[in-house]
Amino acid sequence: MPAILPLPGSLVAEAVRVALAEDFGRAGDITSAAIIPADRAASAVIAARRPGIVAGMPFAVEAFRQVDPSVRFAVMLDDGTPVAPGAVLARLTGPARAILAAERVALNYLGRLSGIATATAELVAAVAGTGARIVDTRKTTPGLRAIEKYAVRCGGGANHRFGLDDAVLIKDNHIAVAGGVAVAIRAARAAVGHLVKVEVEVDTLEQLEEAMTEAPDAVLLDNMAPAALRQAVALVAGRCVAEASGGVTPATVRAIAESGVDVISSGWITHSAPSLDLGLDMV
Repeated sequence: MPAILPLPGSLVAEAVRVALAEDFGRAGDITSAAIIPADRAASAVIAARRPGIVAGMPFAVEAFRQVDPSVRFAVMLDDGTPVAPGAVLARLTGPARAILAAERVALNYLGRLSGIATATAELVAAVAGTGARIVDTRKTTPGLRAIEKYAVRCGGGANHRFGLDDAVLIKDNHIAVAGGVAVAIRAARAAVGHLVKVEVEVDTLEQLEEAMTEAPDAVLLDNMAPAALRQAVALVAGRCVAEASGGVTPATVRAIAESGVDVISSGWITHSAPSLDLGLDMV
């Protein structure tokens, strides 16, 4: 599994601050304030209801810390760890009001990110032994891209580009405006530095042949059936990275991987992954 590089603490803190402000509104948790004495202490656990992969624990820790630093939060399972139903991810003790106030933000981050990690791990397991890597796309929740891409790493996947500024990816609309595959690649090469990778999207073998005359760093084989992918991989012949994309699901990913591509990119793991069912229970 690739190394899970931690997110910057400032990013985690700001994301949690915004989420808490949204949840607290103008008056905070009026329910808990009305019915729970201020000095009431409580203990709780965060547990899994379904099997999956943990991701987002730093956000849960930060949510309780920002609401009340006196809440003691013991992490039992780190990000990237598989969990079974009933597994305890964390144990908490502290003021009951604070635990209840931070609960939803903590679970929202944990559930969403663990869902992405779980979906990613499903694809990674499906292609085991083929040599293909599972990567994400830019189809992420606005404002949460770095966070969701972190969850992909927790699930054993890798990251594609983070934005428009860290690699050249010439897509079908670029080609249409530029006037062709080869001319678009030449223009990109002339404009960017020698350290910037250039990838081009193709959806036919004819486009791929044209692309290979310009020696791209990678080709994105878009929505090709496995038979066509095998032909494309043979045509590339190891001269650049061969990436497959489009129609990637747990049911299709193995056949795509067996075509011999190097990378399989999936938007499904971020835009459609269901949240992992987790809960906070008082004990």
